[in-house]
Amino acid sequence: MVLSSEIKKSALVKPFLSKNSNGSSDNGNNGEFVDTGSLSASIDMAGIIDEESGVEVREYIEKFSDLSSPETFLSSTSTRFNIVKLPYKKYSTIVNLKRVNCYRWINKFFEAVNEKLPDGGLFINSVEVYTNRKARLLKRTPFPVNRVHYIFDVVFTRLIPKLPGLKKIYFSITKGKNRVLSKAETFGRLYSCGFEIVDERFIDDELFFVARKVKEPAYDNNPTYGPLIRLKRHGKGGKLFNVYKLRTMHAYSEYLQEYIYERNDLQEGGKFKNDFRITTEGRFFRKTWLDEIPMFINVFKGDMKIVGIRPLSSHYFNLYSEELKQKRIKFKPGLVPPFYVDLPKTLEEIMASEMKYLEAYEKHPLRTDLSYFFKAFYQIVFKRARSN
Repeated sequence: MVLSSEIKKSALVKPFLSKNSNGSSDNGNNGEFVDTGSLSASIDMAGIIDEESGVEVREYIEKFSDLSSPETFLSSTSTRFNIVKLPYKKYSTIVNLKRVNCYRWINKFFEAVNEKLPDGGLFINSVEVYTNRKARLLKRTPFPVNRVHYIFDVVFTRLIPKLPGLKKIYFSITKGKNRVLSKAETFGRLYSCGFEIVDERFIDDELFFVARKVKEPAYDNNPTYGPLIRLKRHGKGGKLFNVYKLRTMHAYSEYLQEYIYERNDLQEGGKFKNDFRITTEGRFFRKTWLDEIPMFINVFKGDMKIVGIRPLSSHYFNLYSEELKQKRIKFKPGLVPPFYVDLPKTLEEIMASEMKYLEAYEKHPLRTDLSYFFKAFYQIVFKRARSN
């Protein structure tokens, strides 16, 4: 086990740090790391974690890492500085006891961990998700004071950071400490930084997770936080283009499609069941189609047309048969998909519906689009058809 400078400040560790000839501590040094492999018999590593985070957390960590191994690095830091200083690929597991909410630059921290771990290396950390934060704040004071407090907290920590011009003010005041995060955003950031989730568990109102390095980070330099978002979708010729929509999911949710696909079944209409990525207001936007209004920008730009197949993400696109993929990229996607005409329930039925439309459109473009438009209009207005 190797300790970071923060952990070495623990009262449980200080007595065991060796002294040099002039009586000073070997790490009195400028914050360098001390390899404590030779001190493992003296240092109570379990005791350090028990004191910092609790027995249950230590037991959870021990399920995935050997605390006595020199290939395990233990830290309690909110800055990537202590990660950047680590040697490359020396440690197979990096454990950080500081919550993700305390990081100023979350993606930069995750990218630094990714860089230092070998392929398959593990990163163990935790986050307080916003639902637990809400419960904590409401318990702090009696009603109705707690409700007023919570409303102010939502405005300051969840709305202001997403508004242009106010974001810098927010971070200058808070320094990024104690920021509000959802499970979807945290895990989405991890996936964007080259990790996949191996395990997760709530312990004392914190979500602990084990993430495995599977690839290099995506280095997303232009993430969107505001109400208007851009999503990469496959268009004509297989070209990726930005689809404009109103936000219905938490930030970075786009990176979680594989995670959701592996853990959730597809419900009727090809959507995921119990998709935690969707926000409360997002469900309303989807039911009323408000989220799709900005897609008219794509129509005006010439990337899409009014009637046509849905523009798909890379994950969904790769679920389709090769024949349908080749057929799809011949034409522009559209705002009103054939889904509303055939109302398919399974992925196979969705593919059959799209193939039928594309074959008809290939022969009679205008007639096909007019027919599908009026049929879809009838289904939506009179039959109350929805795509969930």
